[in-house]
Amino acid sequence: MSATSELNIRPDYDQVLQDIADYVLNYRIESAEALDTARNCLMDTLGCGILALRFPECTKHLGPIVEGTIVPNGARVPGTSYRLDPVKAAWDIGCIVRWLDYNDTWLAAEWGHPSDNLGGILAVADHLSQKRISQGDAPLTMRAVLEGMVMAHEIQGVMALENSFNRVGLDHVLLVKVASAAVTAKLMGATREQLLVALSHAFVDGQALRSYRHAPNAGSRKSWAAGDATSRGVRLADIAMRGEMGIPGVLTAKQWGFYDVLFSHTNQNLALKPEGQRQFSLPQPYGTYVMENVLFKVSFPAEFHAQTACEAAVTLHPQIKDRLHDIEKIVITTHESAIRIISKVGTLANPADRDHCIQYMTAVPLAFGNLVAEQYEDDFHAAHPIIDELREKMLIVEEPRYTREYLEADKRSIANAIQVFFIDGTSTSQVAVEYPIGHRRRRADGIPLLEAKFKANLATRFTTQRSAEIIALCKDQDRLESTPVNRFVDLLVI
Repeated sequence: MSATSELNIRPDYDQVLQDIADYVLNYRIESAEALDTARNCLMDTLGCGILALRFPECTKHLGPIVEGTIVPNGARVPGTSYRLDPVKAAWDIGCIVRWLDYNDTWLAAEWGHPSDNLGGILAVADHLSQKRISQGDAPLTMRAVLEGMVMAHEIQGVMALENSFNRVGLDHVLLVKVASAAVTAKLMGATREQLLVALSHAFVDGQALRSYRHAPNAGSRKSWAAGDATSRGVRLADIAMRGEMGIPGVLTAKQWGFYDVLFSHTNQNLALKPEGQRQFSLPQPYGTYVMENVLFKVSFPAEFHAQTACEAAVTLHPQIKDRLHDIEKIVITTHESAIRIISKVGTLANPADRDHCIQYMTAVPLAFGNLVAEQYEDDFHAAHPIIDELREKMLIVEEPRYTREYLEADKRSIANAIQVFFIDGTSTSQVAVEYPIGHRRRRADGIPLLEAKFKANLATRFTTQRSAEIIALCKDQDRLESTPVNRFVDLLVI
């Protein structure tokens, strides 16, 4: 009997990893639109984190693992007095940013929230700036943070265009970990080899399942999962900087690689190599496309596939608010992704369950004329049985055009339409909203509202004078870009 041995020839790094590394190290960001959008994204992301500090279920996760830990040149967590090592600071910043499901969104074959990467970027940049100053060197400036945001958005977003991780049961925070590892390694001064090492370890890690985002297991992990991912990206970048070896064939290795282990299920969005192995489909080179087209959650702390449904519901509220008990049915016309991930019937067990239910997110503004974070809480839900009464009358219908245009590169609409029918045979007109206020096509209307959202969020934590100082700096592109990172973060701590 004979045995066959594996041919032990170490491969070059997978091309996917090399492309990311070369982009991060060599691409020069010259798009004024991308940098301007990154500035607005920075404001919005920090504001979402500041607002989340009002919720004890969020703040219980914050702070050092060992109470009383002192970290020289530690990274700060906005809105708090914590000074932590960069790995835990990235976790905390990522946690507060994502807690209320109110920061930016990217929708394609995969979806996600690219500003989740700010946790790692800001923590590392703040720590490095303080360390540099202590050594007599110049700190990083906020231009480096904005460029890091553009690149992290691009890596996460381009990889999401045609690769549906959710269809094989993996959570999109995988892409946060990959993007954060790449960009924070660059901030740390990584060589090309070190960047490739960090990226390879990001893919070889065990990856999060989507169990905690879906019925019947939806829960609060979805509010800190991205913080965990951006923090892990920082940790892997640090490991690479210490001289750890990489895993060059992490994606393509037969039997043991990412493609064979985690992408072996049939997936229509994946390209097939000639030898039959599924691999990522990357339809365009990395540049600044994602930041320029990113979606902002301007009006509602709600899963993005329901944003236009919320807008339509607010429009219908004056017509139906006095006839809620006379409703026979409510027809929500939507796109396939919304049906697949946020259409739910039955009991909703917690706030995380409710903010991923299109029926709940539509019922609240239909009945009350708005949707705010507090309306997901148990007490509010229990006090207003009309919400579940309306949910039970909802019919969800797919519109093929909405599904198609959701994926078209020149549209990327997130359309929903609502029509209410009454028991007396009358009905409202159908109210359709195809592009949410946070879409690139509506920037002129959306940015003033985004700035107002930032101002309101700051007011929950800072004095009027401090808020005004932060806003003035954030609205001045040139001054912000030239501001040392540590000085910027100084304004955000308590």
